[in-house]
Amino acid sequence: MSINIVVPQLGESVVEATVLRWLKQEGDSVAIGESVVELETEKANFEVAAEKSGVLTRIERKEGEDVKVGDTLGLIDDAREAAGKTPTKAKEVDKQPGIKKVSEEVKRDGSSSDEQVTRKITPVAKNMAEEHNIDLEKVTATGPGNRVTKEDVEKYMEGQKSKEDLKEEISNVRPLHKELAEKRGLEQEPVSEKLILPYDRSKREERVRMTRRRRTIARRMVEAQRTAAILTTFNEVDMSAVMDLRKRRKESFKERYGVGLGLNSFFVKAAIAALKNFPQVNGEIQDDYIVLKHYYDIGIAIAASEGLVVPVLRDADRMTFAEIEKTIKEFAEKSENGTLSLEDLMGGTFTITNGGIFGSLMSTPILNPPQVGILGMHKIEERPIVVKGDIVIRPMMYVALSYDHRIVDGREAVQFLVKIKELIEDPESLLLEG
Repeated sequence: MSINIVVPQLGESVVEATVLRWLKQEGDSVAIGESVVELETEKANFEVAAEKSGVLTRIERKEGEDVKVGDTLGLIDDAREAAGKTPTKAKEVDKQPGIKKVSEEVKRDGSSSDEQVTRKITPVAKNMAEEHNIDLEKVTATGPGNRVTKEDVEKYMEGQKSKEDLKEEISNVRPLHKELAEKRGLEQEPVSEKLILPYDRSKREERVRMTRRRRTIARRMVEAQRTAAILTTFNEVDMSAVMDLRKRRKESFKERYGVGLGLNSFFVKAAIAALKNFPQVNGEIQDDYIVLKHYYDIGIAIAASEGLVVPVLRDADRMTFAEIEKTIKEFAEKSENGTLSLEDLMGGTFTITNGGIFGSLMSTPILNPPQVGILGMHKIEERPIVVKGDIVIRPMMYVALSYDHRIVDGREAVQFLVKIKELIEDPESLLLEG
């Protein structure tokens, strides 16, 4: 009996995924519960497991293809039934529509030989090529599985257009060159096309397909800029008190809780206190309503190697300094090994991002929709400031609050940052606010 491998439910609001890689190949035996294929979503990666034991007889969706919930990814058959079903690679190529064999000359060690290379052409690319009378054998395939895509045809057409434009430019240069030579009393000099042709950079370019996470980041950033009235206000914070407290307590804190006392926990606690004083910054716009949230799920932006992720501290107001530091450390580890769950990433009422760990002195953070506020931390730098009439050197940090001006006014945004400044500069007051 055959069974389809289908795209499972991926979580709230997630309906699409990309086939990242197949962990099994056609003809491989699989056991029930064994992972067969890995999918990438905008939030996290998932491994789809086999629902029965047998043989993977067919892969329907190739690596790099986008799929939706419920789509069939492949087919698993009983071992006995699979014996006559698994086709050879050559036969399967001949049967698949949209695949053609293209003869290409392959040179090795100065010699050449003809080989048959299988290329798949997407329907859109094929129609575009026919419409513009383009020989597809001249188009370089960059899609998954040696696939000629619409973008490949467009790039080829742009290259051809550039050549035509250059020819026209050369023809325009010739008479001008002749006129200039005559004015100088010289014979016309030949125009060298090589001198005015641009350098061919294509061989030094690399086309890298955007991951689904990167595509989602790009889409959400543009969406935030387009749909919200984003404004940013700044302040600076004297970090002396926090740094002194950390210096005095870091050893005992780590010995007791098994984790270092970082800056994040101080800013999380300060942000929550400020949000309680200015609840609209912890709100959301839904149609003509403002939703004020009386819970504090704080997103922590983490720059993972595969792209930005924002896992969420649930009910952060109920967490201790140690719990905050431990959870953020776990999030950072999960983000690197790709084990963040959808639950880790969903929701959030306010976000904190720290560009200072990369050396950023100041920035304007972009909102994480539908949130209406994001706090940006930055690099701590010793600067001269005036304290009670004296010039002193203090470790200072610029902080930024980007906010949605539709529901947060400038006065509240400025006062919000002032509140954070006051709390960080007097960290003991965080105990009273908590």
